[in-house]
Amino acid sequence: MIPIHDATASKIITSSNERREMTESITVSKEDYLKAILEAESEGHHVIPATLAHWLSVSAPAVTMALKRLKRDGFVEVKPDGIVRLTSSGKETAYRTALRHHLIERMLSEVFGMEWYEIHAEAERLEHAVSPAFEARLIQKLGEQGTCPHGNTVLPESPAQRRKRGLIQLSEGVENTDYQVSALYERDPKLLVFLHQSGINPGSRVRLVAKNYDQTVSIETPMGSITLGRPAAEKVWVKRLSAKDSGKDSIK
Repeated sequence: MIPIHDATASKIITSSNERREMTESITVSKEDYLKAILEAESEGHHVIPATLAHWLSVSAPAVTMALKRLKRDGFVEVKPDGIVRLTSSGKETAYRTALRHHLIERMLSEVFGMEWYEIHAEAERLEHAVSPAFEARLIQKLGEQGTCPHGNTVLPESPAQRRKRGLIQLSEGVENTDYQVSALYERDPKLLVFLHQSGINPGSRVRLVAKNYDQTVSIETPMGSITLGRPAAEKVWVKRLSAKDSGKDSIK
């Protein structure tokens, strides 16, 4: 028989866990889940509940609760293999959230002059507060097309789509070749600050000097010579400069 004080403690712990899971499900909105699914799919992931728990930094029970609600409301389907897929309604909501995120990032950069490596997290918070009227004004001022300050399109692109546009990951580059930075992975704020401090900015030029045995790459940037590990180099999408462009304003 469980002592009374142990039973009470068990109830308190259970209640605490339930409150935490409910708080997580409230803090992480429907739009956050749907956009995360969209973005993860664009990177080639088969989205399962564990994927969402990792991407959104929430507990597994919170994801389970959220997926039940999203499935009930017709935004997602969960296949027998456990893979989560967006319905047409889910895609529409995810696309709209991605557009608001894009517009806010451009507003923070182009209107308020915030640095490109600082704006992603701010846009994540503000995207849920944009009214339809304000969204329409942002579209009128900034337009729906183009790229964000990180060089990314409105809707997440898959690696295959990027390659069709002539882009490659910096880790795939050719030695002793000049490239222009086209787009950067924006979900890791620490990585963005590190790249900026290293001279790797959207639109900047870099030279891939060597691909090393340990899978690092040695590159030259306007800030000097650095070595990037493969995980970081895979987050930098670049376009090879022509021989004519490569000879202009060489990297110093």
